[in-house]
Amino acid sequence: MIIEVPDSIQPAEELGNVHFVGIGGAALSGLARIMVGRGVAVSGSDANDSAMLDSLRELDIPCHVGHRADHVEGAHTVVVSTAVRDDNVEVVRARDLDLRVWPRAAAVQSLLLGRNAVVVTGTHGKTTTTSMLATALIACGAEPSYAIGSTLTATGLNAAAGSGPIFIAEGDESDEAILAYTPAGAVVTNVDADHLDHFGTVDAYVAVFDAFLDRISPTGFLVCCVDDPGAVRLAGRANRRGLKVIGVGRSDQADLQARSVAFVGSSSAYDVWDGARSLGTVTLQVPGVVYVTDSLAALAAGLELGFGFDELAVGLAGFRGSDRRMQFKYRAGEVDVYDSYAHHPVEIAADLQAARALAPDGKLVACFQPHLVSRTRIFGARMGVALGAADRVVVMDVYAAREDPDPAINGGLVASAVPLSSDQVAYEPDRDLAAQRVVDFSSPGDVVLTLGAGDVTELGATIIAKLEARNR
Repeated sequence: MIIEVPDSIQPAEELGNVHFVGIGGAALSGLARIMVGRGVAVSGSDANDSAMLDSLRELDIPCHVGHRADHVEGAHTVVVSTAVRDDNVEVVRARDLDLRVWPRAAAVQSLLLGRNAVVVTGTHGKTTTTSMLATALIACGAEPSYAIGSTLTATGLNAAAGSGPIFIAEGDESDEAILAYTPAGAVVTNVDADHLDHFGTVDAYVAVFDAFLDRISPTGFLVCCVDDPGAVRLAGRANRRGLKVIGVGRSDQADLQARSVAFVGSSSAYDVWDGARSLGTVTLQVPGVVYVTDSLAALAAGLELGFGFDELAVGLAGFRGSDRRMQFKYRAGEVDVYDSYAHHPVEIAADLQAARALAPDGKLVACFQPHLVSRTRIFGARMGVALGAADRVVVMDVYAAREDPDPAINGGLVASAVPLSSDQVAYEPDRDLAAQRVVDFSSPGDVVLTLGAGDVTELGATIIAKLEARNR
């Protein structure tokens, strides 16, 4: 459902009773958690029960399973997930009662008001960068509030209402949500091409980041990765608008540069240089070049917020990842199983590059579930090419999510583009058979990586069970 952001957004404490339609999702559950932490009365509903609803109930948030019109009785503000349909009975009733009906973005902005807010956005890597920055600031004792599209391993939460003045928020560009925010500072990881089902053209997509520049405080800052051409162009436009820009990356053009990058198994390390001055070394417990860049962007934002390099580096060293971002799941039958949210060709390539270091003497087996019919139609061939970095590939059918299925667009389109021999690639729409194909492709010493933004993450448990059964 598309709901316009209102012209006037009040602070969260002035919204009265807030009801979330789709409260079990990663985004709204986090906002509900923060609002309760600030003393706001919250309720919510979701189509299905879940562990997330159970965790919210532990905070005394009434969480209904299923949608009914009377769930909004007593509410003053209704916040609606983008996954909710236009004819949802709660939304219809809320409009009949002339309640505030807000999209997620408006609720986020209501929480950012009055805080020293930093919004992290970009086509790829925003969840990891936000998670790294939040983890580093927590280690610094800043007690920040944070809202992330994933669960932090360090805290087990996707959001928290900290007692400090800083708020770190992941900003979603896919539905132009970032244009509702007015942060003091921002991080843009990269500017690629995505969500063309919504924007239509790459130029229209890029224009959202340009417009976002005007939302950043004129006295604030922008961190951009200068290894990415799209971010470089954005940084140039930000400079012309008079914003303070900090370029980060491995490029010699970076203001904050990573040098002597080294990878050992599941860890990485690099030296940080501020111009001609060495600041020290950052060590990470996650592999891959993209995670080096993400951590450098988080470091730059932390420095701009006034924290010291040494304490930020300690925080980054303690980062153990976030849910579904190259997340280690289990070892079974001497096969390590990881899970990744990667669903865009660039993200797939980056995570396979990182996973390769985890299997120096074994095979890398990828199980990929394409996400969205529209994205598969546009990027399916490129997804297949990116998957060629694995040794064996299983492709599942498309996870349609908010879109209607299209029989002409399926996982076979991706599988046919994988540049491996036919005995190394399988297109398998059946979930159980897909898990079995992964197991058949795997041997002791291999690494299995499930990839995709849909429910492929749940397949890991089936793969693990089959690996254990084979080992008995």
